[in-house]
Amino acid sequence: MAMIRAFLFDLDGVLTDTSEFHYRAWQRLADEEGLPFTRKDNEALRGVGRRESLDILLQGKRISEATAQAWMERKNRYYVEQVQKITEDNLLPGALQMLKQLRRSGIKVCIASASKNAPQVIERLNLAPYIDALVDGSAVSRSKPAPDLFLVAADRLGVRPEECVVVEDAAAGIEAAIAAGMYSLGIGPSERVGDADLVRPNLANAPAAEILEFFARK
Repeated sequence: MAMIRAFLFDLDGVLTDTSEFHYRAWQRLADEEGLPFTRKDNEALRGVGRRESLDILLQGKRISEATAQAWMERKNRYYVEQVQKITEDNLLPGALQMLKQLRRSGIKVCIASASKNAPQVIERLNLAPYIDALVDGSAVSRSKPAPDLFLVAADRLGVRPEECVVVEDAAAGIEAAIAAGMYSLGIGPSERVGDADLVRPNLANAPAAEILEFFARK
């Protein structure tokens, strides 16, 4: 029987959907630099860090480190411009309810996001009252699928990896959870998150009591 003490939530695509903002920002950069980039290409960026995303966008094209940094800063500026517009209405269905239910159950909650803009997004969504900790991309040098982000999150919460459930919508995130020795709840289609211990289409179809009961039996 598993003793679950903490849930670690990815942010983009799980609690809120800012993936469209990321896509528009990368698309704008790609158009400006004459790089091919489609919505299908954007799927490969799901769950990975900014530098890894740029490498995918470049598709082998070589640029200097100074240019890479300038492009990432420009993309981030485009993204932040859009983030200014989000409100609590941008929370995905079931997200706030699950956070509240977990808190009532005495479960610790951390948002563990590769995005360095996570603090700003959380503030706009007013999620601070419902979480115990935040770990963003600035806390680690290796992004998903490396387990570092989730291991730092567990350490901050004072729990062991085997006491954690990671909630992710990206294959890279599920891979990172497995590498960290944690349980995983995949949000989205099984072809993307099918390696998770449990898969649900969204958080609206994932009542906390049901999820906790499932993992307690692991």
